[in-house]
Amino acid sequence: QAFTSLIHFIKRVLPAPLLASMHKVHRVNQLPLKDAIGRILLSAGIFNWGAGMGMGPVKGFNNPEVKEIIGKTVDETVYNIPKEESETATFAAGCFWGVQLAFQRVPGVMSTMVGYTAGAKEHPTYQQVCSGSTGHTEAVQLLFNPQAVSYKELLMVLFDRMDPTTLNRQGNDSGTQYRSGIYYHSEAQKMIANEFINSVQPNYTSKIVVEVKPATKFWPAEDYHQKYLEKGRQKASKGCLDPIKCYG
Repeated sequence: QAFTSLIHFIKRVLPAPLLASMHKVHRVNQLPLKDAIGRILLSAGIFNWGAGMGMGPVKGFNNPEVKEIIGKTVDETVYNIPKEESETATFAAGCFWGVQLAFQRVPGVMSTMVGYTAGAKEHPTYQQVCSGSTGHTEAVQLLFNPQAVSYKELLMVLFDRMDPTTLNRQGNDSGTQYRSGIYYHSEAQKMIANEFINSVQPNYTSKIVVEVKPATKFWPAEDYHQKYLEKGRQKASKGCLDPIKCYG
């Protein structure tokens, strides 16, 4: 009865576009209606508790070095390189919506895609991954120009988006599908990742639990999830430092 009353209240006070989004999340992702409501309300920033902690629905960029990475000017002649000259990076840091938007803004990142990796089942769906039964984690795979942004700089952006000391949880999201990870595509990336973790461990009171594993098959997520927050009118332009509103 309480949930029914909440539905009636939401229908009275929410703008029509948000109501439409709520039902689309419910229908397309096959989420329970109550979960769809929570995701839309939080993504819209209607409830923004936790913002002061740096986690939760609203998260700004806290590290001055990361602000410099995102805000730096990149020469277009350097930025535009053939795809075959780019490198691939795959990261996980909780809900992939906000992580993707952060990397979209980094000069030198040529393209981004959200999906599922480090699991056993082939062609997993969002619903299956959310059940925790496939072993996958929500991840972002990107192509980047190593002349414009280094792999270490990408790691710095990654760590600014998450708490690397929480196992199978980021913000309000918990479960193995929200574990954090660095999935390397070369021995050089593996070495850089391990050296980076060792160098930043003294900054944390708890042990860093980010898994570092070789990259395996990356399954692109459903179209609805791709650039989700950009579709919701959050800026994805290079150099943008606006706080990111995202569920999780």
